Amino acid sequence: MRATLTVLGSGTSMGVPTIGCDCAVCRSSDPRDRRTRPSVLIEYGGRSVLIDTTPDFREQAIRENIRSLDAVLYTHAHADHILGIDDLRPLSFRHKPGRLPLYARPDVVAFVRNMFRYIFDADYKFGGLPQVELKPLEGPLELFGARFEPVIVIHGETEIYGFRFGAAAYLTDHSSVPEASFEQLQNLDILFLDALRHKPHPTHSTVENSLRIVERVKPKRAFFTHICHDLPHAETNASLPPHVQLSYDGMKLEFEI
Repeated sequence: MRATLTVLGSGTSMGVPTIGCDCAVCRSSDPRDRRTRPSVLIEYGGRSVLIDTTPDFREQAIRENIRSLDAVLYTHAHADHILGIDDLRPLSFRHKPGRLPLYARPDVVAFVRNMFRYIFDADYKFGGLPQVELKPLEGPLELFGARFEPVIVIHGETEIYGFRFGAAAYLTDHSSVPEASFEQLQNLDILFLDALRHKPHPTHSTVENSLRIVERVKPKRAFFTHICHDLPHAETNASLPPHVQLSYDGMKLEFEI
């Protein structure tokens, strides 16, 4: 089945431009240097699956004219990946049947439920809450004829999820990939990897480290995401191998799911 992946956001947790910064990338006129917080949308067979609800989700959804969602997958519970949950409201109101399902690791389910108690625990009689349901995810998930497989990556000292779906995999926010997870990354058409910058970071991958992963996994196409303002789009792309690119907000890719 053919699917389309849309990059909703390709930036780091502070976004680009970064507040108060006058660097060349933050002042760039290249629209590919404008990076909202990281998220992707996968569409296939008339269905739409979102990975992460960033603080920029409202802007992203309006930009891409998202009219419906069938499920949301969460990679982890950091602010730049969950704070857009309230902006699911209009899409959740349209979801049929029942509540919009949100899938995440059990620890993330517990964190999100506690952080957004007004959604999940409050007895609010005036309406207006997102009509969503948290569901723990500990293994592969079948959604509307496609298989979404969690891929464990290490984010600093914490295990979080990336996801493989068909011939594509999306790994954001990782400083390393465990040996066992490489088995899940074989025979890929598309691979997304965290590549924050060139300078080492304790919880994120560098361009150089992600290039080593690409060389080992050998996907047909690789795209870097969670990019900070250290990497100008055009200049960085010119330095990368032909099958590796920086992603950008609004990028659309087709693949088999």
